[in-house]
Amino acid sequence: MTTANLIFDFDGTLVDSGPGILHALGLVLQARGLQPQIPLTSDIIGPPLPVTLRKLAGDVTPELLDTLIADFKAIYDTEGVKVTQPYPGIVDAIAALAASGCGLHLATNKREKPTLLLLDHLGLTPHFKSVYCLDSRSPGFANKCVMLQVQVAEQGLVAAECLYIGDTSHDEQAAAAAGVRFVAVAWGYGVGAQQVSESARLLIAPTQLLTL
Repeated sequence: MTTANLIFDFDGTLVDSGPGILHALGLVLQARGLQPQIPLTSDIIGPPLPVTLRKLAGDVTPELLDTLIADFKAIYDTEGVKVTQPYPGIVDAIAALAASGCGLHLATNKREKPTLLLLDHLGLTPHFKSVYCLDSRSPGFANKCVMLQVQVAEQGLVAAECLYIGDTSHDEQAAAAAGVRFVAVAWGYGVGAQQVSESARLLIAPTQLLTL
C-alpha cells in the first residue's frame, strides 16, 4: 500500500528534548519549594505540559499549577530550546524524504511556540506541509487523538495513505483513532506506561525512515 504522507511526532521522535524539559521542570519545582512526586526522568515526557506538571507537583491548587506552567514556559522557551538537539541522522532523513516527494506533516503535544522555534533552528520548517500542536488554535485540542483526526481532515489527506511515526503509546492510540497506520521509533520516550504495543512496527535507526 502506498504511503503518500508521513506525519511525525516531535519530542522523542525527531528531537531529544529530554535534557531541556527535565532541566526546566526541575528549576520550576525548586523555585516554588516543591519536591517532585514522581522521578524526574525521561519517561514522563510525552503528555501535555499541564498533565506532566500536575503529576510532578502533586496536590496543588489550580492557581499554583497555572503559575508552574507559566514558569516552565519562560524557562524552556529560552534556555530549553537552546539545548534541544535532533537525533543523529534525523535532519538528513527528513530532507531526503521531502526530496523524494513524500508529504511531511507534524502532529505534537508540544506547544506551538517552542515547536516552531526548533523547526526553524534546525532548518526543518520548509520540509513540513503542516504543523499541528495542541495549542495551535483556541481553545486548544482536547488531546492528540482529536488533533490528528482534524489534521488529516483539514489537510485533505486520505487516512489509508498516511503513516504516523511516534515513540509512545499515546502516539499509537492517536493513530488508531484517526484510522492511520502507526510506526514506532525505538530511540524515544516510549518506556513504562508509555511503551507501544508489541504488535507495533519498530524502527531501530533513523536511516530506516527512508525505507518507509
